[in-house]
Amino acid sequence: MTSSSSAVKRRTRVTSNQRYFAYFLVAPAMVLFLLVIAYPLVQALAYGFTNSSLLTDESKFIGLEGLISLLGDAGFWGVVIQTLIFVGVATGGSFVLALTMATALNSRIRAVSIWRSGLLIPWLLPGVVVSFLWGWILDTNYGLLNGVIVWFGGAGGTNWLDSPVFAMIGVILAKIWMTFPWMAVLLLAALQGVPEEVHDASAVDGASGWKKQVYVILPQIKSAIGLTLLLEAIWGFQHFEIPYVMTGGGPAGSTTTLAVELYQAAFERFDLGEAGAIGVVWMVLMSALVITYLTYMSREEKR
Repeated sequence: MTSSSSAVKRRTRVTSNQRYFAYFLVAPAMVLFLLVIAYPLVQALAYGFTNSSLLTDESKFIGLEGLISLLGDAGFWGVVIQTLIFVGVATGGSFVLALTMATALNSRIRAVSIWRSGLLIPWLLPGVVVSFLWGWILDTNYGLLNGVIVWFGGAGGTNWLDSPVFAMIGVILAKIWMTFPWMAVLLLAALQGVPEEVHDASAVDGASGWKKQVYVILPQIKSAIGLTLLLEAIWGFQHFEIPYVMTGGGPAGSTTTLAVELYQAAFERFDLGEAGAIGVVWMVLMSALVITYLTYMSREEKR
């Protein structure tokens, strides 16, 4: 009885020491998270309930007044719609291109390692470089697109970024070109993880070509697809460089996203209260996106 009781106490002490050691290992990361991410985030969102400004030290708590004013502004809802268009089309376009590339690179093609390495080049470039590159492609006087049009006998000289529609299309194309490689890498890894038995079974059943990809392979990587789309949508909401560098949010605010609008509110209009209110709405939208994803995946796992 005594030896059994001593063994239990010893195991309890070992378990307790392991727990404390785990806390010790996690503590630096938690402190860094609180100082670098959590505190600045809470402080930035708190500005949304004040009338703080970079032009004055005075700051007054105004509650929901700033949010109500923001939500009552039709121009702000235009920015929200533009953001949803930017995120939705860029995410969908990146996914289609990434899935196509991943499927191709998962097959037996020549020099596949070279193709896989070259795929990462757009992703490795900084966002500012990508913005200048696509700004050059769409430039009025010496842009590549106008040059191609002239080469085929067209008039050329079109100022693409001065058109609200074409400016948004250009910004979205630049975003797709920049971000589809990392999505392709994740999808390629998922495709390579599909068991060989699945391919053999589909061959026995006579599935091939696009039917095999749609009805056999894609259901196997559904979780990877969902996670990839979620991460890209979140990063799309946060993306700032391409819209701001290519167009500055113009013409006439037609390519202004929430990220650009928040920057302009804080550092061009110097209104931290408005910027904080935009941040609150921004957080709500991304939280709704994450909750929707988690709900969908939870239902899928229960099936």
